[in-house]
Amino acid sequence: MIKDNEELGAWIKEKSIEEVEALVPDMTGNARGKIIPAYRFFNGEGVRLPEAILIQTVTGDWPDDDIYDAAIHPADRDLFLKPDPATARIVPWANEPTAQIIHDCANADGTPHKLASRNVLRNVLDLYAEIGLEPIIAPEVEFYLVEKNPDADIPLRPPIGRSGRPERARQSYSIDAVNEFDPIFEEMYDFCEAMELDLDTLIHESGAAQMEVNFEHADALSRADQVFLFKRTMREVAMRHDVFATFLAKPMEQEPGSAMHIHQSMNDIKSGKNVFEDPQEGVLSDTFRHYIGGLQKYTPAAMSFYAPNVNSYRRIAYGDSAPNNVAWGFDNRTAGLRVPVSNSANRRIENRFAGSDVNPYLAIAATLASGLLGIREKIEPTKPTEENAHDFEETMPIAFELSLLSLENEPKFQEIMGEHFVKAYVGIKRKEYETFFRVISSWEREYLLMNV
Repeated sequence: MIKDNEELGAWIKEKSIEEVEALVPDMTGNARGKIIPAYRFFNGEGVRLPEAILIQTVTGDWPDDDIYDAAIHPADRDLFLKPDPATARIVPWANEPTAQIIHDCANADGTPHKLASRNVLRNVLDLYAEIGLEPIIAPEVEFYLVEKNPDADIPLRPPIGRSGRPERARQSYSIDAVNEFDPIFEEMYDFCEAMELDLDTLIHESGAAQMEVNFEHADALSRADQVFLFKRTMREVAMRHDVFATFLAKPMEQEPGSAMHIHQSMNDIKSGKNVFEDPQEGVLSDTFRHYIGGLQKYTPAAMSFYAPNVNSYRRIAYGDSAPNNVAWGFDNRTAGLRVPVSNSANRRIENRFAGSDVNPYLAIAATLASGLLGIREKIEPTKPTEENAHDFEETMPIAFELSLLSLENEPKFQEIMGEHFVKAYVGIKRKEYETFFRVISSWEREYLLMNV
């Protein structure tokens, strides 16, 4: 791992890098930034971007004037980008030696910018450090391969595999179904290895051409960085093979949604011990119980970070397996909060609410913020369930507007995520919903045009 700018400069020379992609995760979790000749990267001027890119909607619009004016300086000043040397990686698909480096966003005085997703996560991690804890995260990211789709009015379809036929039946965990797309995944692994991404396993999920990759567990910021880079990489690999990779939460009506499950545990910084470990056989640790209690209480407030788009709620409301309540249980995949099978020393919690369309920095920050509030408030969880939690009463907001209202009604959660950030985030999401609601759908033309 590159530790500082001096080592970064040496690495750029060693790799004969000609261009540097200075990347900033935007509100959707996608890459913004500049491409800079390598010889100019360390010329002392630094990299800057307009502040307003941090409040741009997914459609390229801006929130309403009152939100816009409150969120950023009226002059739309520059962001000052600071490279994080630990994130430097080559761009394996580039035609000439190119580096990609994730940057942090700062104000002119050097203070972290409050609207930058990476800074939101850093702030939550700092709160854990203050009480001597370090979160450990292992994401699982689902996605679909689909035929190229240049016409947005045409539904997505599974691509043709090596056999010359598309998938027609559910192929959960099928090795042969994965092998249908061997050329794509061989190149995916080659690229990820070149970028030193810590991929663990690849499986076929239950949807047609739906896959899942698991990441090795590590500190929270590095895992968010790796999901950010992986999604960009997977889309690039797929296009090189004439298909699309989509992380849309519910891309096809008849297929299950895609999630980003977040496995999380907590280490004591001094001892390195997992504080979720049972203090004695059969007794759950206080931190473990209170953490789950916090997830149960504050997940409704966090929902807009787990389901950040209009499409996200199609997965929650109409998905085959997406959770709609805060039940928890041991090895219970029907529960939104699952404790996987492990020995006590490796005790962890799996948050199953987030869709694959999340900004990974914000989704991880939200789950950690919920758990931190549980620890602070010593919230006791409900009893674990062994039943099918899908049969339980719905307790989650399953509509975009309801999730934003839940967020606005939890001041403690807002405080941890950053009140300034939350106000801007809600304004951005309301603008996206307004833009969506203006579109007349094909369903309305089909069933209402001549019948009302």
